[in-house]
Amino acid sequence: MPTTDTDPDGHGPPLTGPAVVADPRGPGGPDGAEPTTPAGPEPEPGAPSAPRRHRWVVEVVVVVVVAALLAIVLRTFVVQTFYIPSGSMEPTLQIGDRILVDKLSYHLHGIDRGDIVVFARPVAEDCGGPTVNDLVKRVIGLPGDHIASSGNTVLIDGRPLAEPWLAKGTQLGKAILPTLVPPDHYYVLGDNRVASCDSRYWGPVSRSLIVGKVVVLVWPLSRLHLF
Repeated sequence: MPTTDTDPDGHGPPLTGPAVVADPRGPGGPDGAEPTTPAGPEPEPGAPSAPRRHRWVVEVVVVVVVAALLAIVLRTFVVQTFYIPSGSMEPTLQIGDRILVDKLSYHLHGIDRGDIVVFARPVAEDCGGPTVNDLVKRVIGLPGDHIASSGNTVLIDGRPLAEPWLAKGTQLGKAILPTLVPPDHYYVLGDNRVASCDSRYWGPVSRSLIVGKVVVLVWPLSRLHLF
């Protein structure tokens, strides 16, 4: 009986052909011819061909490479996660929290007072303890602001600054010396004022050092929060 083989590329109608070719005179013919048989066994039904296996491997490699490149691009230009190693932003951010930083937003709009930002460590930062590459603080003073303090109150251009982001009864600790914030610089403080090494110690932060805006507290999930 004839058998039906599948086109090796998986396209077009099935190809048909005899699996065994027999001499019409039979095995007892005058020439003693025996039935001919194929050189090798037929491929098992459903077994992938070598070209198909090769194509599958190439597709997997391409997908992995593209995914890795996208992850690198996202981390470099769009978003990045950071780990909080100290209590300078408590209770807003606690030790061990993980935050998501939007690195693109400040290319689209300005930096606002009250934003929590991640920035590269200023050269003048020398607060002791382990050296870290990036810091996280809250923006308090904008370019052109005259900033100072009176008791536990921050003054901007001589007027008290409302700070709804602070826990009730927060103490300032080290006073803010009267400072004019230079162009393209920002005065930053930690929410945990008495335990924060910030612009009071090493001055306003250059815009060029700011990595991006903290937008989400992503871990632990019990404290998931949008800023």
